Amino acid sequence: MASDRFHCPNSSSSSFILVGVPGLEAFHTWLGILFCSWYIVTLVGNGVVLLAIGLDNSLRSPMHCFLGMLAVIDLVMVTSTVPKMLSIFWLNSTETGYVACFVQMFLVHSATVEESGVLLAMAFDRYVAICHPLKYETVLNRQTMVQIGLAILGRALLFMAPLTWMVTHLSYCRSCVVPHSYCEHVAVAKLACGDHRPSSLYSVVWSSLVAGMDVAFIAVSYGMIIKAAVEKKSCRKAFSTCGCHICVMLLYYIPGMVSIYIQAFDSSVSEWAQVLLADLYLTLPTMLNPIIYSMRTKQIRQAVLKVVFSRKVHA
Repeated sequence: MASDRFHCPNSSSSSFILVGVPGLEAFHTWLGILFCSWYIVTLVGNGVVLLAIGLDNSLRSPMHCFLGMLAVIDLVMVTSTVPKMLSIFWLNSTETGYVACFVQMFLVHSATVEESGVLLAMAFDRYVAICHPLKYETVLNRQTMVQIGLAILGRALLFMAPLTWMVTHLSYCRSCVVPHSYCEHVAVAKLACGDHRPSSLYSVVWSSLVAGMDVAFIAVSYGMIIKAAVEKKSCRKAFSTCGCHICVMLLYYIPGMVSIYIQAFDSSVSEWAQVLLADLYLTLPTMLNPIIYSMRTKQIRQAVLKVVFSRKVHA
């Protein structure tokens, strides 16, 4: 059985031990306060966006659908990691079952691929809306939206299925202590007795391809948008919006790729810095996304105000 492959000292069942942020145990309480604050802001921000989109019938455009998808992915990503992180930081509840660990691993890493796909779809949406406004409804019709959504989900599953298979079929007969605050796949795979390098190499190659291709297409899209914004006075307001979007994407892609390369290859970067970078990569963009992508959108702001004030009136 799979559970027979795990031999963890001082544990009554097959499980992994998550240590939080190695070397910063004295600051776990303060780190918990920080991540808890971000988690609350993320839940409220993305929850309000989903509530506004769900209740306001005028928010049914492809862009708003993508914003809703982004909010759902962000909520899945932080909810699959932050509660366990807080239990480690505040309650010293470090043990996690191997099935729960692999489920968390699957959710976290598939969500990162899905988020990249949504960011690419949003860039394409803005490109069509600004550069080819007359073709917008024809290009991004309901059938196309369904196909884009399925493609985003399918690509994430295509990436994670082989990686999950490789990691779960390793033999874990060494220490069960994972020097991380969540089940990051490289940190877990390094505990295996056998050769974990194929899974690490697969992750690096696939992550580089996904991020590289998405960033390239996003850069081309926003390059054309900026060109249109310069040439057409009616599109100049798109320039400032694109600037904010680009900042968020840089915050998402750069720390993510740096974290992947540091985790996969031996590095002189201290262990606590590696773990903190990975934690920030998962939590900070999810908190900023509803602020940058949604609250700066006039229709979303109006819908949120409408929902809030209508609730107060009925109360």
